[in-house]
Amino acid sequence: MRIDVLTIFPEFFTQVFDFGIIRRARLADIVKIDVHDIRQFTTDKHRMVDDRPFGGGDGMVLKPEPIFAAIQELVGTVERSEYPSGTSVVLLSPQGTPLQQPVAKRLADDVQHLVAICGRYEGVDERVNRMLVTDEISIGDYVLSGGEPAAVVLVDSIVRLLPNALGSETSAENDSFSDGLLDYPHYTRPAEFRGIKVPEVLLNGNHAEIEKWRREMAMEKTRSIRKDLLKGANGEM
Repeated sequence: MRIDVLTIFPEFFTQVFDFGIIRRARLADIVKIDVHDIRQFTTDKHRMVDDRPFGGGDGMVLKPEPIFAAIQELVGTVERSEYPSGTSVVLLSPQGTPLQQPVAKRLADDVQHLVAICGRYEGVDERVNRMLVTDEISIGDYVLSGGEPAAVVLVDSIVRLLPNALGSETSAENDSFSDGLLDYPHYTRPAEFRGIKVPEVLLNGNHAEIEKWRREMAMEKTRSIRKDLLKGANGEM
């Protein structure tokens, strides 16, 4: 997969993709990630990327021209209907579709080239959204200073789902939300710590009983913390 990030603060990403799973995926050529300064696509001597909103109001709005120029260079066209197959241009914004596991899975499975636009100020000129963007995504119902942290979350959630990115082929399948439930509790050595013992079922080697226990614990945790998820948990209520 190829990922391009468009931002006015490229320094934000100086080392953020150089750790853990993302670093290993990059070194293994599973994913290629490049960060681009939107200012490099401006044409005026002041390298202006923002302007005041029509109609008045607080703040500034990211201008369309440099973003269109960036998409032209990175994708090869600014005609959304002509994007190469497997291309997604994502705008990170509070107004977008919530980033949930099925969204990350769809992008990991179907997209070969992803361009992430990091919003700033009061937002991005709506013509960018209407003419260039294929997916507008939000990481939660709150407002950040910009889309840069959201872009990191998006990239991480996608890269770990790419084939061979994780050490175990089943790791991603067993994550929280993969089956609509929160994850079950995990234990490791020692078998007893500060008076709390590891549940006996995890020590008996009976894999059928272990899977049953894990499912029950996942259901219990989800029911306690995120009851709203149960409707989509493989038909469970």
